[in-house]
Amino acid sequence: MGAMAATLSRVALGLVPRTQVCLAAWMLIAGAANATDIPMDTIVLGGLDKVAARVNNVTGKVGEPITFGTLEIVAKTCVTRPPEETPENAAFLEISQVLEGGKKEKVFSGWMFASSPALSALDHAVYDVWVLRCENSKASKSR
Repeated sequence: MGAMAATLSRVALGLVPRTQVCLAAWMLIAGAANATDIPMDTIVLGGLDKVAARVNNVTGKVGEPITFGTLEIVAKTCVTRPPEETPENAAFLEISQVLEGGKKEKVFSGWMFASSPALSALDHAVYDVWVLRCENSKASKSR
């Protein structure tokens, strides 16, 4: 009898409280969800100026403002997965519109995923912004 079958038999017989098994399973699942994210210090964004019909790549440091047109973008975090897992890059972005007089109006705050740019998109009349990848600054300089 395998270890899993033996454990299930012990739960069925009442020898192991179900709450302990559920708690252990939850801890394994919750720990595995975030265990593979690798924080990076540089973000590469794609940007579309709809008026000028131009696409640009913009690179910046996590935590520092990046300017794209009249937008100011701050990546709060940028994470990637190891090569042996399904590829994914995700970033938590705060995007503000810089108005006349230097005032800022927040137009987006949330997670963006490179594999699904439409999942959580910036809704702006002039600009589209999406995550391309997350890198370490050493890797960024070599490109």
